[in-house]
This record gives sequence, structure tokens and C-alpha cells, in this order.
Amino acid sequence: MRSEREISRSSVTRRGFLKRVGATAGTVALAPAVSLPFVSTALAQAKTLKILQWSHFVPQYDKWFDGFAAEWGKKNGITVTVDHIPHLELPARAAAEVSAGAGHDIFAFSGSGGPHLYEKHVVDLSSLVSEVEKKHGKVHQVGRQIGYNDDTKVWSALPAYYISFPGLYRKDLWDEVGIKPDSWEDIRVGGAKLKAKGTPIGISLGHSVDPNLSYRSMLWSYGASECDQTGKRVTLNSKETLEVVKLVRAIYKDAMEPEVLSWDDASNNRLLASGRGSWIHNPISAYRSIQKANPELADKIHVWKTPAGPVRRLACGSPNSYGVWRFARSKDTAIEFLRYWTDNWVAVFEASTGYNHPLFENLVPKPMPILSNDPTSHPADKLQVLETADEWHATYGYPGPAGPASDEVADNFVIVDMMAKAATDKATPEEAVAWAQKETELIYRKWSAA
Repeated sequence: MRSEREISRSSVTRRGFLKRVGATAGTVALAPAVSLPFVSTALAQAKTLKILQWSHFVPQYDKWFDGFAAEWGKKNGITVTVDHIPHLELPARAAAEVSAGAGHDIFAFSGSGGPHLYEKHVVDLSSLVSEVEKKHGKVHQVGRQIGYNDDTKVWSALPAYYISFPGLYRKDLWDEVGIKPDSWEDIRVGGAKLKAKGTPIGISLGHSVDPNLSYRSMLWSYGASECDQTGKRVTLNSKETLEVVKLVRAIYKDAMEPEVLSWDDASNNRLLASGRGSWIHNPISAYRSIQKANPELADKIHVWKTPAGPVRRLACGSPNSYGVWRFARSKDTAIEFLRYWTDNWVAVFEASTGYNHPLFENLVPKPMPILSNDPTSHPADKLQVLETADEWHATYGYPGPAGPASDEVADNFVIVDMMAKAATDKATPEEAVAWAQKETELIYRKWSAA
């Protein structure tokens, strides 16, 4: 996957946080919801709406969104401006807008911690989320993790969508060894056999987004996690974590090539596209790219759920959400637009070619368009397994909430480095786990003090 979560190579410090976001007063409550999409006092008064979001990895989605927003604005007499920037630039842009007290009305957070980091600087969207739940069903676990604060009982963002993280595999090659890549143990055993045939699997051990997602998925599947349900106690040093570290060490030595140590987020895509790769852990963007470049190879690639562990099957998805700044000039108009966007979510899903997954249970009825019948895939139901993605996804911070601490652990690649240290014998598995526990405790302690 090309980076699908905001990454800041330099960690966020408590001093930097306090300097950037200041000590602003509490969040603002919303006005009552408006029932009709084109009739409200807010729309009559507002003349502009400014939206900032990341440059989507499905370019046609950005094109659709821009047209959708412009059409809505035209019907309501509002000039809508949509700016797109690389997702890696979002953290710095958010900090700059908060510091200046000016910028956009709607800010799209790509990643998990932004809504919590800036809770005092965004509008409380609890009323809107409640309304959406009543109309479109219960919010997904990922949505709650990224947008809701259990302590303050505030929704600081509207859950927008998440990007799923399944396994993409060469069915012809796995059929030859008589194994379906359904569990992490299957990945170890089958991957070793396939590497011996010259077709290794690929999971990055470098500093990029993909391994942050993959190794969290593995930990959770074995009953391990970096913190408890409160999000305050670090729980990484456990026998379950040790078991996963030993598993990753075996997979690295027996089923992968050393090059994974320096991979970026496009490397696993390239491995699969080369015809040498037999399995990668990645969103369907890799498959979509191969469909265009090599249709014959694409027909051999199948999609399956994230591998299961002995405790559960759970993947770390990449979340996205919308916040409305307290200093926005068109707050009510921004909320009206988000309401309208949510009510048109089937179009959102189709425009993303099934890439954006809904965070409210009834937004896209099943059988889902594209996933249940994709005319560009052979067979046409190849992506149907992703209809169940909501059953096997969580996000950073699981089983607790996502937030600045879990973000910084990811941004510093603590989990990835723990795996790499043991895989390359720079530390024993036990030493690697103890190191990661200490590093994670320091980060959580810092944010607890903040």
C-alpha cells in the first residue's frame, strides 16, 4: 500500500503539542439538526465552504468528490472550495491552522489521533453522529476509536471511512502447495514452501505504514496489544507478544527476502506486480493497479480476509474522519454538508471503487455494489469477502481508543522495530519485547501527563 495513514517522521512532543494548540476553552455544542438538506438558516447566511482533505489513492474519487461538493454548493448558493494535499502533510497543516486560528471549515483527518489531539479546537459533533446512527445504523468500532472520547463523552469528528487490510495472494501458486492463506500459521508454512519455489511472500520490516498495520494485526490475532481497554496501561510485554515476535522471526527467515527490511509502502505492491510475489498484506489498491497493467496476472490474484490467529481474526484498518474547526467561518454549513455527504454514501462507495469502507453499519446495503459483482474482476465476486470487513477490523490503540499516544508509537515504529530486532538477531525475542514495552511506556506516560 502506498502510505494510507498520516505519518510524521519526527514524533510529536508534549511541549510541541502545547505550543501549537495552546490552552483553548472547551468544545462548542452544536445547534439542533436540520432535517432538509437544502433548507436552513445556516445555508442562507453562509456564502463559502472550505474543505481540506488528502489526495486519495483512487484519483477518480477526488474527481467525484469535487464535483459532488460543487453541485451541492450550486444548489445552495454556496461557493465550495476543496483542497487536496498529500496525506503526509496533513499533521503539519492541522497544526498550522490551529496555530493561526484560520484555514478551512472542514478538515479531513487521515489517521487515528488527530481528532483526539485537537479535541479542544474542533466542534463537538455528538448531535450529528447521533443523528447519523439513528438513520444509518450503529457506528463501527473503528469509528468510535477515532472520533469518541470516553472521558469527555465528546465526538470530536464524524467517522468517514476506513481502508481495509486483507491478504492478496496468487491463488495458482498457493493451490500448488495445497494451502489456503487463512491463518498466520498458514502464512509461515505455505510461505516457506513458496519461497523455496522462488515466489516469497512480502511483509515490510521497514519504516513505512504497511508494517505498522500488519504487525498490529498479528498481535491482536494472538491476543496481544500495546495497551488495555482504557488506553492508559501498556500491556505489550506478554507471552502472547513474545509468541508473535517468534512467529515473525520465522516468517522473515523462512518465507521472505532480506529486502523487506528496507521496503517502503510501494515495495510489496511491486513484488506482487512482478509475478514473483505469492502473498502480501495490503488494501485492494495493489490489485487494482495490476488490473490495469497486467490483466492476465490480475486474474491469478485473489483476495481473502486478514489471516487469523489462535484468538481472533482482526486487522488494523487505516481510518479517516471529518472534523469542523471551532474557528471555522461556516460551522453550521459544514455540518449541513457532512450530513448530505453521509446521506449519499452509496455514491461515495462506488466512486472509490470499493476502497472506502463505511463506518456506520447500514450506509451501504448488502450485497454491496462493486464488491458483490465487479465486472472488472474474474470471477466477478472476487472482492465479495470484503463485505464482511467490518467484522474483522479495528485500528490503532485497540482494544482502547485511538489517540496521540498510539499515534506516536506508530510514528516511531516501535512495534515494527521490535519485530525487526528479533528477526535479524540484533536482539533475542525476549529482549526485543522488553525494549518495546519500555519505549511504549515512555510515550503513553508523556501523553498521560499532557
